Amino acid sequence: MRRAAAVLHRLLEGITVALLVSLALVVISAVVARYVFNSSFHWYDEVASVMLAWLTYYGAALAALRRSHLGFSGLVLGLPRAARVPAFLAAEAVVYAVFLSLAYAGWYVLRVMAGETLVSLDWVPLQVTQAVVPIGCLLFVLAQGLSTPEAWRRLLAGHDAEALEIEAEIARARAEGPDRGSTA
Repeated sequence: MRRAAAVLHRLLEGITVALLVSLALVVISAVVARYVFNSSFHWYDEVASVMLAWLTYYGAALAALRRSHLGFSGLVLGLPRAARVPAFLAAEAVVYAVFLSLAYAGWYVLRVMAGETLVSLDWVPLQVTQAVVPIGCLLFVLAQGLSTPEAWRRLLAGHDAEALEIEAEIARARAEGPDRGSTA
């Protein structure tokens, strides 16, 4: 399971970095075209919006794999021990239900959009641009599933992932010494 999580992590990181760089290049190119060449790309707004949506969905799946979304682990760990497990399971069930529902809705919308294209690039089918919704939601569910065992172990051990991360960063900063990173 950890190996699958590592592979998915590398894949999602690669996709999100590629999307981020591509989006930055599209935006910079559009700005240069407008202000340097007094011209504009007729497709810029639509393509940039689609790329931002793609970046959002793939980035959300990566955050789910890392368990980096907003959470309330401190609240759950603050509950009496007997209530922690039901709270954790309920939260997981809600996440799976929401994203599986969104994946189904996205798939349904793809069927409705059959034959439609982007307005500015009429050779690009809307199904290609909107496929990110069901794909991204299913990737989120997969990422959540792959990260659940570790989250479960932390819950049973009573460890707050955020507190552990903060402690690790403090230890790393101390190990670097007091002169590292200072601007004085």
